[in-house]
Amino acid sequence: MKRILVIDIGGTHVKVLVTGENAPRKTPSGPDLTAEAMVQAVLSMTEDWPHDVISIGYPGPVLRGKPRVEPRNLGTGWVGFNYETALGKPTRILNDAAMQALGSYQGGRMLFLGLGTGLGSALIYDGELEPMELAHLAYKKGKTFEDYLGLRGLKRLGKKSWRRAVADVVERLIAAFEVDYVVLGGGNVDRLKELPPGSRRGDNANAFVGGFRMWDDKSSSDIGCEAKGAEPAQPVSAEGSE
Repeated sequence: MKRILVIDIGGTHVKVLVTGENAPRKTPSGPDLTAEAMVQAVLSMTEDWPHDVISIGYPGPVLRGKPRVEPRNLGTGWVGFNYETALGKPTRILNDAAMQALGSYQGGRMLFLGLGTGLGSALIYDGELEPMELAHLAYKKGKTFEDYLGLRGLKRLGKKSWRRAVADVVERLIAAFEVDYVVLGGGNVDRLKELPPGSRRGDNANAFVGGFRMWDDKSSSDIGCEAKGAEPAQPVSAEGSE
């Protein structure tokens, strides 16, 4: 059995977990974290964790298994960086919200929303992961979904108005995408007093489940996480969770 190391890159922490372990390890991230610094921190944290392959959840758009733009909440140098060479193992990369969605999926038609530093989103229809670009779509008053549901929106609106915005957006998106259920993940889901109708609470640990699933025999190119040679993959984009 392959031992898989999963790296979940968030706006406040980089978290790692390997097959056979129960407790993740983490290190601070933040606006000065570069790709090279992330790799060095991961190599240091996992010296005693043997592994064969690596999954990365990246906080930004991913195309054909490669970051497409620099993350908004981290440092620079992420696009064009050779993660596989730097980490020394076969590596697959997927948008972080999509990775958590993959780990949260329980069949049917599911929309994932990550309420974190930004707004993560991914859609799974009957097992097929679809690319999403919801965070920066117009919502109301000239602002985007992320302006309301992301961390900046929480700080601007206050908890009460932010919770109303979350409920309103969930209702609109359920109607728009005709999904069976919405999974709300990300660090700020705990700030909700009650979940909107049609939604259930996710768990940040599901990002690791998704990272393990990225190496299932079911064609990884279907979800756009193959680092090399995956022609049919499309971008999966969203802002990250924690």
